[in-house]
Amino acid sequence: MGLHLLDRVIGNEWPSLATDHDIRVFESVPYEERIAAESTYEALRLGAARDPDCPALHFLANASPDEEPLTITHGEFHARVTQVANMLHALGVGPTDVVSLLLPLVPQAFVALYGAQAAGIANPVNAYLEAGHIAHILRAAKTKVLIALAPREGYDIWDKVARIRQELPELKAILVVGRCGPMRGIEHDFDALADRQPSDRLMSGRQIAAGDIGALFHTGGTTGLPQLVPLTHGNQVYQAWGMAMMFRTRPGNTLLMGLPLFHVGGALTQGLQHLCAGGTLVVLSAAGWRNKAAMPNIWKLVERYKPELLGGVPTILGAVLNVPMEGRDVSSVAKATGGGSAIPVPIADAYQHRFGIPILETYGMTEASSCHTISYPDKPVYLGSVGHPLPYSRVRVVEVDGHGKLLRECTAGKIGVVTMSGPGVFSGYATGAPDAPFVEPGWVNSGDLGRVDANGYLWITGRAKDLVIRGGHNIDPTSIEEVLYQHPAVAVAAVVGEPDAYAGELPVAFVQLKPEFASTDPKEILRYAAARTPERAAVPVQLYAVDTIPLTAVGKVFKPELRQQAAVRAVRRLLAFLEKDGCTLDVTAASHKEHGTLISVTIGGEPAGGREAALVLAKTKLDPLTMKHELSWLEEVAAA
Repeated sequence: MGLHLLDRVIGNEWPSLATDHDIRVFESVPYEERIAAESTYEALRLGAARDPDCPALHFLANASPDEEPLTITHGEFHARVTQVANMLHALGVGPTDVVSLLLPLVPQAFVALYGAQAAGIANPVNAYLEAGHIAHILRAAKTKVLIALAPREGYDIWDKVARIRQELPELKAILVVGRCGPMRGIEHDFDALADRQPSDRLMSGRQIAAGDIGALFHTGGTTGLPQLVPLTHGNQVYQAWGMAMMFRTRPGNTLLMGLPLFHVGGALTQGLQHLCAGGTLVVLSAAGWRNKAAMPNIWKLVERYKPELLGGVPTILGAVLNVPMEGRDVSSVAKATGGGSAIPVPIADAYQHRFGIPILETYGMTEASSCHTISYPDKPVYLGSVGHPLPYSRVRVVEVDGHGKLLRECTAGKIGVVTMSGPGVFSGYATGAPDAPFVEPGWVNSGDLGRVDANGYLWITGRAKDLVIRGGHNIDPTSIEEVLYQHPAVAVAAVVGEPDAYAGELPVAFVQLKPEFASTDPKEILRYAAARTPERAAVPVQLYAVDTIPLTAVGKVFKPELRQQAAVRAVRRLLAFLEKDGCTLDVTAASHKEHGTLISVTIGGEPAGGREAALVLAKTKLDPLTMKHELSWLEEVAAA
């Protein structure tokens, strides 16, 4: 068997993909003839067949390098996936039925995710979402079986299940992972029920096709309610195939695994990819990177488990650089990779200079099964670029019309909307969701701005909705953030638009300081940025030093919350005259299904000129803002 267990053609040497000619020769073999697995179940079987006794998982309950891990071999892992599939089949789950998962990174989460796909459709859900959001996802998915964590310290999953279970009309069974006392009604013990099933075959006799839906992954829900993204078995196998080739994953390779499985980066780019290649996932506790011991132990874990690849979202990659590594053998690390959001150039540069290793930046989206482009290991790596599309995939930078449809392709170097096509790209959202953002059939709109240079490298220049539009002038926050990251005191930086009555928006910066620089004057950082930002209009007008930059569950900077914080700060400044007049102000900003963001202002007290005059003056101050607002005094609401 060759190096690439999912590829029928690759033998015992990785193909060279250093030139366009190399890629054309590689792609001359039709993709369908290469892939040795139709489904995620079959892909995992191929990974296990290479060496069934090789560990598939090392589970570290405390994320400690000194603890003895719970180890599951590849043979045991695939057998358990089979048992889970058979258990679900016995509960009535068919190929189009949905099994939702509310689980942290416990070992059962892995077998549940892939076992559910062998029986029906898996729907891993972010358990950190509010109960209402979770209920929305499960109703939209028409969840038939729910697999959830039993009551456990540090997790409120079971409490949320108790609150929403009556809101799920399709729900037929709840499988409980962990100790939960007596089972009641439709509840069943996950492990006990799986133990009763055969482990050597699928009792359903199902023949899974590449075009069958395997999973419903939800988008982040960062700007509203999450949307469900159906990914076929073929979509997911392509991600595992392509990333294993780029990472040069071989049987027995280890990977420190701390990303959640409700995200395609954890489930596919790291999880499925590594398991299908016969590798070993070192799981950093149920909490993953959220475990407070995981990051301080990073180099000790590297020394013990010797991963060749160090991967994570940019916030993780940046934090790793601040962990002392003196005296540790980290020579196994041959490359680093990151994605989910742009890797600041200073962080990527630090990896190259401190470790002498390339950092292979990736780029993609849930709708493209995670990573769609990457800095190829055989090509020169340019910091700030996200490289080239995976083989058999394509990227175009285009101009679109007011309806989001293709007008024309941009010439090399011109900034436009990044679109993607290929075997990993989905075919549309789940039934009842908004229309998928296709600029034309097969080409999905990423929502990002970028350019392709003369050598075919893709450069992401910003998120279209993240642009700061100052008096009609587009400002890309990324370039300002790069400058801020160069300041020695800055740990995390983010630039967003703050509403302004004159310019529409003004750029403002939020920074989280490194602990040893906590006393740094924000004005000094702002002066530093002003001196190095090439465009005067892009210089932040305010810099807010905050204790913690809000992050999503997978470690991305949560810009919607920062935009809301900036709006609150701007409104409070505009209405400061009321506080001077003896009034109190309660200002909030929140997502709104019609307005996008709605600012709510509640005024208290008795101003000298009277309430009516104060409201009129407040409206005069706020009406020029493009962001919608409402004013209230006690229970009386003024028109916005």
